[in-house]
Amino acid sequence: MVTTTAQNLRVPHSGSSFRVSALGGGHGLKATLSALRVIAAEHLTAICTVADDGGSSGRLRRDMDVLPPGDLRMALTALCDDTDWGRTWADVMQHRFSSKEGVCGSLDNHAMGNLLIVALWELLGDPVDGLRWAGALLGARGQVLPMSRTPLTMSGLVQPDDPGEQPVRISSQAELARAGTLGRLTDVQIHPADAEACQEAVTAIELSDWIVFGPGSWYTSVLPHLLLDDMRTALYETEAKRCVVMNLTSDLAETRGMSPADHLNVIAHYAPKMHIDAVIADPGSVRDEDRSAFADAAQRLGAEITYARVRRQDTPAVHDPLRLAIAFNEVFHG
Repeated sequence: MVTTTAQNLRVPHSGSSFRVSALGGGHGLKATLSALRVIAAEHLTAICTVADDGGSSGRLRRDMDVLPPGDLRMALTALCDDTDWGRTWADVMQHRFSSKEGVCGSLDNHAMGNLLIVALWELLGDPVDGLRWAGALLGARGQVLPMSRTPLTMSGLVQPDDPGEQPVRISSQAELARAGTLGRLTDVQIHPADAEACQEAVTAIELSDWIVFGPGSWYTSVLPHLLLDDMRTALYETEAKRCVVMNLTSDLAETRGMSPADHLNVIAHYAPKMHIDAVIADPGSVRDEDRSAFADAAQRLGAEITYARVRRQDTPAVHDPLRLAIAFNEVFHG
């Protein structure tokens, strides 16, 4: 295992012919897509989790028995064309309604994009067709797919920090996202266990040159793709190379107390046959005393670590799209 450092801020080569599939959800996947569109816009696929049960997405899936649209919406906005048209539609998709003071309205906190996506699903009768039409409207560069056409739920066992307390089973993605404040998550599962992966997503994985995992909520955005049998098998068998992008901080409500090595060990535990080719980490996100364990965890996965300054200077907790694009470009080209 070799560790390299990406420092050169030259503009990435935009004529890449790589086919890239990015797996995840929420703000983490949006960060990855914002970077990848710079170097792989013509052959870019976002594959999103569909287990969200909180906020606007949770209300819609409960009320209308549909996939939770929130992560899919965020992926679409990340792929909007960088024109007045694309930027305007990205703002429209992200707009959330709020009633006047003193009124609790039924549209409160619903994202406009969630409602648009659900409307397309009802009219067209298929989630993939609806997302394709939404992407065309936004001028999206790339495609967005759900990991399954079946709405999924997640559960996990929380091992309390106090050894005198009993483990607690949590059965909600929204609650799992805060589980790190209670203890360490174990035995994470997806339900229904026999749900089928979206065939278009499986095909995209099979045809990819690179698969990208992360950054994002490790258990509720990155891990779900490894828990769905059909998708895990496709990820095992694809000839694509695999890249993991680390979070900029481990101090999150979901993974509090976990080191960068612990994050990689989660992948090794739930997908023991998974080979990872590359890991991208900001040097400031791995403490000196953690680097040896991090290197060992990467080596067990077969991965080479690339340390690259990928955080925004003005907002250190957020990935900078251009810097991340440069890191991807260097990793993809060896």
